[in-house]
Amino acid sequence: QLQLVESGGGLVQPGGSLTLSCAASGFTSDYYAIGWFRQAPGKERERVSCVSDSGGSSYYAESVKGRFTVSKDSAKNTVFLQMNSLKPEDTATYYCAARPSQYCGSMPIDRFTSWGQGTQVTVSS
Repeated sequence: QLQLVESGGGLVQPGGSLTLSCAASGFTSDYYAIGWFRQAPGKERERVSCVSDSGGSSYYAESVKGRFTVSKDSAKNTVFLQMNSLKPEDTATYYCAARPSQYCGSMPIDRFTSWGQGTQVTVSS
C-alpha cells in the first residue's frame, strides 16, 4: 500500500517561506500524480497544487499561483512544495495525496486515493 509522509511545516511570519516535503513508498501503481491539499479549521479541504507523474506538468490554485512551486525528485520518491510570500490565510494543515494516474487533471479530491497524515503550517507574526 502506498504510504505518504509529509514534513516541513512550522510557524513562519507573514512574507516568509517554507518548503514542505512528501516522501512516498510502497508503490502499487505504475503512475502517480501527487497533489497538495490544505484544510483550515472550520473550512473544507481545498486543492493547492499538483505535479504529474513525469514532473512535466503542474496545477496551482489561483490563491497560490506565483507564490508556491511544486516539484519532484523521482530518484528520492519525494515531492516538494516551496511556499513563498506566505500570508496568514495560508495557515492550515497541509496534506499530500496520490492519484494513481499520470496526470493531475483538475485535482478532483475523490480521485486521490492515498493520503499523508498532514503537517501544520501557521503564518503569524
